[in-house]
Amino acid sequence: MSLTLYRNGSVYSAADPLATAMLVDGDVVAWVGSEHAATSLLDSRMREVDLAGALVAPGFVDSHVHVTETGLALDSVDLAGATSVKDLLDSVAAAAGNTVGLVLGYGWDSTDWPENRPPTAAELDRATGGREVYLARVDVHSGVVSSALAQRCGLSSLAGWDGEGLVSGAAHIKAREVARSLTPEQRQATQQRALRHAAANGYVALAEMSAPHVGSIDDLAALTALTAADAAEALPQILPYWGELVSSVDQARELLALLGPAVLGLAGDINIDGSLGSRSALLRLPYADAPNSIGAAHLSVEQVADHFAATSELGLTGGFHVIGDGAMDLALEGLEIAAARVGIDKIRAAGHRLEHAEMVDAQAMATLAQHAVTVSVQPGFDALWGGPEGMYAQRLGVERARDLNPLARFYEAGVPLCFGSDAPVTPLNPWASVRAALNHHESTSRISARAAFIGHTRAGWRAAKSENPFLGQLAPGAPASFAIWDVDALMVQVADDRVQSWSTDPRARTPLLPALDTGNDPRCLQTVHLGRELYSSEDFSTADTQP
Repeated sequence: MSLTLYRNGSVYSAADPLATAMLVDGDVVAWVGSEHAATSLLDSRMREVDLAGALVAPGFVDSHVHVTETGLALDSVDLAGATSVKDLLDSVAAAAGNTVGLVLGYGWDSTDWPENRPPTAAELDRATGGREVYLARVDVHSGVVSSALAQRCGLSSLAGWDGEGLVSGAAHIKAREVARSLTPEQRQATQQRALRHAAANGYVALAEMSAPHVGSIDDLAALTALTAADAAEALPQILPYWGELVSSVDQARELLALLGPAVLGLAGDINIDGSLGSRSALLRLPYADAPNSIGAAHLSVEQVADHFAATSELGLTGGFHVIGDGAMDLALEGLEIAAARVGIDKIRAAGHRLEHAEMVDAQAMATLAQHAVTVSVQPGFDALWGGPEGMYAQRLGVERARDLNPLARFYEAGVPLCFGSDAPVTPLNPWASVRAALNHHESTSRISARAAFIGHTRAGWRAAKSENPFLGQLAPGAPASFAIWDVDALMVQVADDRVQSWSTDPRARTPLLPALDTGNDPRCLQTVHLGRELYSSEDFSTADTQP
């Protein structure tokens, strides 16, 4: 039955902020309204679903994710909770005893460990009996490897090998490539694992940031085929980007011919610099905890300008990975050179984007707004590394760290924002990301839950230049793309400490979102995209759905 009436809950809809019911006709929202109207509307053609107080909201879009690597991380040793070198080694040793082949792990961060260092190759060798080991740092810009893996990859001859097991730069790219070498069957299972996990967390679409140093063109092609609209299994939609530099229109056309028509842009992880945690982000001033270093630039201003100009001529999204303020200076200088070549109108129309953009001053924001550049941000970064005792403060000093990830100031400057996780760097947990934006360590950077929610929904579709302006909304005529959530309470949550957050008030006409300070994250009951069910929890499908 194509007609489904969801009722007795709450529907997040600007069309009717007090709606408690929604009618779906195939792949379209046909109606939203009150419980009384739903009773009048119900007839024998409809399947009736009792929401039992649950929230129906537009499905989430993650605007920066690495699907294959997320799938690998979900099936590897989780090192995010490791508190010391010994703790990590114990986890790795236990995993080595229960697996065959390479030991893979993700998420370690030695910033607050008592040893203040990562494990060495020799320690990994002893813990695993000489096995091949690759353990990615939380930012996936560096890692540690065992002697066996270092020898097989020839890492000692590559830049970025420290001689004791820590790899960055070219050495890390090589180790990462070997560690994620998969057969087609393994790759499909890995991608399905990540996509099903995303669907179970309310995501209807993921912006995949592929690049030559992250995965192959074949990897991206397999992912887009797996998630095609006519695929056998309904999975979240992939919004594919390819992060490879071009210097001319002809080169861009040749690359696009290889990639196929589905690719939305030559953007994403074309790295201008690295990461703050690995001290490879390009800064204007030296690192506070490494006074002889400002990081490094991976690209020149001329390369950035050529890429922006070529993609703009084709009306194609271009963009870069930018972390440090030095990298932002380089990116914007290249952008302005490109604008002088091709005209600012072509720059604006292309819908360029920068990923992360953690260190942005007022002048840089004005330039981004002037050129209509979207910034893809990860609020979870501040939750993990912000604050006076966090990694940012250690790397930059407390004063400089306060200005990182300035969400509210982006909005004030008119810079378009979209939100994501950079999974596997931070988890696919959209409500944790909304909460991180609401509770930013720096009060002047906080935004409301509603603004963060829009950044995770409608803004994600807008950044991908979706042809359907109704995606990310629930209103008559909009696509049936939504998630249903079991929540503790609903309220309006603001980012200003001077204003009290408050619950339902019919005079406000403001759609309500889950309270995010209860200690319990909302639990996904069902995810639907374009009328196809991507996920349904066992208790929702058996207890809440009526014939």
